[in-house]
Amino acid sequence: MSAAQGVLVVDKPPGKTSHDIVAEARRLFGTREVGHAGTLDPMATGVLLLLFGEATKLSPFLTAEDKRYRAEISFGRSTDTFDAEGDTIEERPVPPLDRNLVLEAIAVERARREQVPPAFSAIKVEGQRAHRLSRQGRPPELAPRPVVVHSLELESLGAASLALELSVSKGYFVRSLARDLCATLGSPGHLSALRRLQSGAFSIAEASAWPPESPTLLSLPAAALRALPAETLREEGVRRARHGKRLSSRDFETAGTSPGPCAWLGPDGELVAIGQREGDEHRVLRGFRPSAP
Repeated sequence: MSAAQGVLVVDKPPGKTSHDIVAEARRLFGTREVGHAGTLDPMATGVLLLLFGEATKLSPFLTAEDKRYRAEISFGRSTDTFDAEGDTIEERPVPPLDRNLVLEAIAVERARREQVPPAFSAIKVEGQRAHRLSRQGRPPELAPRPVVVHSLELESLGAASLALELSVSKGYFVRSLARDLCATLGSPGHLSALRRLQSGAFSIAEASAWPPESPTLLSLPAAALRALPAETLREEGVRRARHGKRLSSRDFETAGTSPGPCAWLGPDGELVAIGQREGDEHRVLRGFRPSAP
């Protein structure tokens, strides 16, 4: 395949890291300009956004969106990574799970506003990834981070496991949910399965199996508009934005009142920049190369 530009929604298979998928995409599409939005652990499956060409610049805006998951937690064994791939810390028999106690523990997690990330994570501590320090026997103590739980519901309850569906903010760790839920219930346990059902406006229903047979990429403007409000530039505004200059309201055909980042489109619908209003001016946050004629 030739070099591509845009966003491809894929259903990540288990056993591969997000970086593995990116490396395969580079070979498959014949381009080095490939990235992803929203890391998934090797065990996890589901929605992964592959970004091609100029679309790699959209990553921070796409990853800021909420996520929806289906998770399975198994009891009886806890691990250092809080998931099935970690080393066992504790094992003991599982007493019968009381549904009312489980629902009470879920209610605690539904109300959570701060969460301690796993030591085995990509969070940087003094310039090093937390998971690397942990594998060196020096797990860092990570500070709690603000999170938002939009919904958290019990899907099923078995003899020694349960399934949940949840919608959460950026920065939420489902492995930490497993750790905290098991602690509340007083039983060792771990995250045994995870599937991302939605990332922002991108759902599993539109995801292509990996590797895709006949991939269709979402265009750069269409992908940006999934995550951001749009504003339309005049020709002079396009020119100024291309040069990274600050803009005024005169440079826009239409300019909304959104306080956050917006997709700035040219008169032809091409994505020119991601920009933001600052008082009476508008500042370019990320500029995009014009498409080839």
